[in-house]
Amino acid sequence: MAELIRDTAFGHTVRFLSRGKLLPYPEDTDPDLWKKYVSEEKSGYAAYHGHTHAPPDEEQVEELANARGMRAAREDSETSSRTRVEGEEGYNAVSGVRVDAEKGKDVHVVDWYGRDDAQNPRNWSRPKKYFVTFEIVLLTFSVYIGSAIYTPGITDVVQVFDVAQVPATLGLTLVGAVCGPVLGPLVGGFAVMSKGWTWTIWELMWLSGFCWVVLFFFLPETSGPNILHRRAKRLRKLTGDEKLTCEPDMAAAEMTPRDIVLMTLVKPITLNFQEPIVFLLNLYIALIYGLLYVWFESFPLVFIEIYGFSLGLEGLAFLGILVGTLITAAVLFAWSFFYLEKQFDSNGNIEPEKRLIPAMVGCFFVPICLFWFGWSARSDIHWIVPIIGSSFFGVAAFTLFQAVLPYLSDAYPDSVASVLAGNDLMRSAFGAGFPLFASAMFKNLGINWASSTLAFLGIAFIPIPFALYKFGKQIRHKSKNARKDI
Repeated sequence: MAELIRDTAFGHTVRFLSRGKLLPYPEDTDPDLWKKYVSEEKSGYAAYHGHTHAPPDEEQVEELANARGMRAAREDSETSSRTRVEGEEGYNAVSGVRVDAEKGKDVHVVDWYGRDDAQNPRNWSRPKKYFVTFEIVLLTFSVYIGSAIYTPGITDVVQVFDVAQVPATLGLTLVGAVCGPVLGPLVGGFAVMSKGWTWTIWELMWLSGFCWVVLFFFLPETSGPNILHRRAKRLRKLTGDEKLTCEPDMAAAEMTPRDIVLMTLVKPITLNFQEPIVFLLNLYIALIYGLLYVWFESFPLVFIEIYGFSLGLEGLAFLGILVGTLITAAVLFAWSFFYLEKQFDSNGNIEPEKRLIPAMVGCFFVPICLFWFGWSARSDIHWIVPIIGSSFFGVAAFTLFQAVLPYLSDAYPDSVASVLAGNDLMRSAFGAGFPLFASAMFKNLGINWASSTLAFLGIAFIPIPFALYKFGKQIRHKSKNARKDI
């Protein structure tokens, strides 16, 4: 338990207040521990040419091997693999390599404490990994459900504060995925009926507060680079050796403010419009995201005005989507286990296009759902029929998201953060824009033709996963940013 808490926000607070006496790290109790694992190889590369990776030229690698200078004595211990030693001036003390006057860096590169280092997230126990995953899911859920809890109170907000419908619905654009719209109205609807619209805010505060408490006390750092950064910082403080550093710190030191702006703001946008694969799939996912919030505007019109549901019962109508999502998740997980896992090679690689198979099925369920829902939402047809139709949106959204996002990650492994950031940008833009015209569209066109209009948009995008499944590899091989080795 102490190991779990030590890297949490609470653990860092305790260490700060106790000046490191409570919840100590291994190097706090064994000051010489780090000497066994300081990277001789990476320190040597840094001394030779300023980077922690091997030179690209084989002749340079051989030259580097011959360039190692005189070393001092190592500790005579069978358990010690590498020991920091004192070297003569001009040589890196850890590796014995002469420091190049132009390119070299005289640093001592801190690394993991062996392959089984307990602080490396890859070495966490299975229960710890499951628990951290649960915490991330809890955080995601508490964010996604936020506006959906709030939406049943929009009508009262409009009346109390005399604001227009469009500003009142802008809060809907702050969340994503399916779970919020599905469970939010169910939770918030009955609260509005019983206690008024303000109770939706109280519910959101309770959920967010509970989530904050859990994360503050029990969510550890999951970023390997940040763990190494903090380790190097602690070791510099413990030893007074300012040459101690780590690979993430060296990479960050080479970045200028311009590089940071380009990486975080410019690259996601440029990749989105320069790469055909990225643009088409981001546009498709953004469309699904936008359709989700446009279409959900019709639920009060259908189940309250046509079928006479109360505000609380109207929230139950969203459960059809939840059922469709859960069934699809079970099927997709089985497909991944019995088929997809067998497609990986011995190095853990898979041809990215094989990720798109679920999307080639799910793309048809977008128009099916919208046509079914739009033309069955009539007073002379039982209310269960449009609810059954709505379940197909869960099928479509889950399969498309689960296919497209892993595909983009596999196809652009070196730019995955920028690619997914661009995806999030487009989704947010569509999510912000589409609800602005949703209410007017359904009232002017009617439930049937408004839903059909959305369905036609879904039909227009059906060819995309099929085209990329067939031609995606060729497109990747012509790209400067995509993966080309598989």
